[in-house]
Amino acid sequence: MRESGPMGQKKSDLSDARKRWEEHVLIRALERYPESREAFQTESQIPIERLYTPEDLAGGDYLEDSGFPGEAPFTRGIQPTMYRGRLWTMRQYAGYASAEESNKRYKYLIEQGNTGLSVAFDLPTQIGYDSDHPMAEGEVGRVGVAIDSLRDMEALFDGIPLDRVSTSMTINATASILMALYIVVGEKQGVPPANLRGTVQNDILKEYIARGTYIYPPEPSLRIITDMFSYSGEHLPQWNAISISGYHMREAGCTAVQEVAFTLADGIAYVEAARRAGLEPDELGKNLSFFFSAHNHLLEEVAKFRAARRLWAMIMADRFGAKSHRARMLRFHTQTAGVTLTAQQPLTNVIRVAVQALSAVLGGTQSLHTNSFDEALALPSEEAVRLALRTQQILGYESGVTETVDPLAGSYAVESLTREIETRAMDYIRRIDNMGGMLKAIERGWVQQEIHEAAYRRQRSVEAGESIVVGLNAHREEDERSASTNGSEPELLHIDPAVESAQKEKLAELRRERDGQAVQKCLAGVEKAAKDSSNLMPPILDAVRAYATVGEIADAMRRAFGEYEPSGIH
Repeated sequence: MRESGPMGQKKSDLSDARKRWEEHVLIRALERYPESREAFQTESQIPIERLYTPEDLAGGDYLEDSGFPGEAPFTRGIQPTMYRGRLWTMRQYAGYASAEESNKRYKYLIEQGNTGLSVAFDLPTQIGYDSDHPMAEGEVGRVGVAIDSLRDMEALFDGIPLDRVSTSMTINATASILMALYIVVGEKQGVPPANLRGTVQNDILKEYIARGTYIYPPEPSLRIITDMFSYSGEHLPQWNAISISGYHMREAGCTAVQEVAFTLADGIAYVEAARRAGLEPDELGKNLSFFFSAHNHLLEEVAKFRAARRLWAMIMADRFGAKSHRARMLRFHTQTAGVTLTAQQPLTNVIRVAVQALSAVLGGTQSLHTNSFDEALALPSEEAVRLALRTQQILGYESGVTETVDPLAGSYAVESLTREIETRAMDYIRRIDNMGGMLKAIERGWVQQEIHEAAYRRQRSVEAGESIVVGLNAHREEDERSASTNGSEPELLHIDPAVESAQKEKLAELRRERDGQAVQKCLAGVEKAAKDSSNLMPPILDAVRAYATVGEIADAMRRAFGEYEPSGIH
């Protein structure tokens, strides 16, 4: 009996038919219309075949490799009906200047149809400095909102009921403090912690790799995270205490394969740290979330999301013994790729973002942020943010791609790419395991070097014209101001320098009015907990309620933990 392929086609018949096609049809087409280059490949250097057939899926097992949506290995999605029941959460990453200004933007986005909030913090807040600290000078409110104390957090969410909105906060080194601030704002609104929904990014490992907004050395940073896991598991059942982020590594230049590998390797490190702290993978896994980028190569990106789900389900089951379906699910937020946006012909970014958002939807994301077309020039304007949100809404309500679960499943190209990305990512994870895990690989600088080399290859490819970037190295225009239909300059958002002085005045007023002795007592409690290994969240919450500032709480932990001094890549 002759062996049959995945579609029931006899392999010998298919091979013979393909050979006939190549010899009699393809060869004539190539003589008349030669292909534009000798070899095609994805950004991960995966060769792209001219044609995919059932032969490319030989040896696969549908139930083992793909299965059904809502069941392991979750290749086809984590929900049985996916978007037929409910669309992804539409978030627009926003935050700038003061809490009051950002609050206006959040309310505007909700009016426009946002179904979740995503908070951007300024750099001083991210690295634990108050707005009046010398290190904060010139950065207050620049790349996000300035949050110094509970007063700012109350203003940020004024008039926004926290029991009706899901909030994502892009914060890492000071994530424990910002999560505490959010919990206390909920208390003041009468919303118990159990009813709060959202996520803190809290992925410190990728800060050492790609982003740099760390404060403490890796070991105490991991301890803070496991304390947050424990507290969230007990008090915040709907809260994700971490969003393990490949996005920033992709922004730094890694490939799609590396993004999957390094993100999941970070996830392994967090689960191992939590297990050492006595947490069970089946319980912990229910509140883990992930954060990926969506780039321009649509088929590779769709395959990437599918491969990541399949790999994580296997890792949680085989490595950690997780039995719960929810603990094996890879739930993720996606953001379109900021690094792909061009300052030249900025309106072309609208198309890039639409393609990238489509890949995230076809790949089964649970939450999505679409970048604004003017972000290569400045913080996004209101007009640009609205158009970015409308992109999601058109995909959700008009495109039809939400009406079928995992609509590209069965595509020979997508299934082949899914398998190849899974294989290559797993090879990376094994190499990291052999180094002693992700923390050791980071300390050696190996992960950073891999990303730097990938970024260099990409840059060389663009400079050589091998990779086309419309408006940058091809199809340029003499007048690159064409950001709107009339060719005028886009209206950019500018941060008023007065924001910094106003923030300093608010801080001075806060320090005059609060109970200074109570603050110092609470800060001593934070420092003591950091030194004696008790859970940090209760004393941080006490400090927040007493109106201790973000910088003061971060300094209490600095005294206990010290600060991280990076070594060079070697």
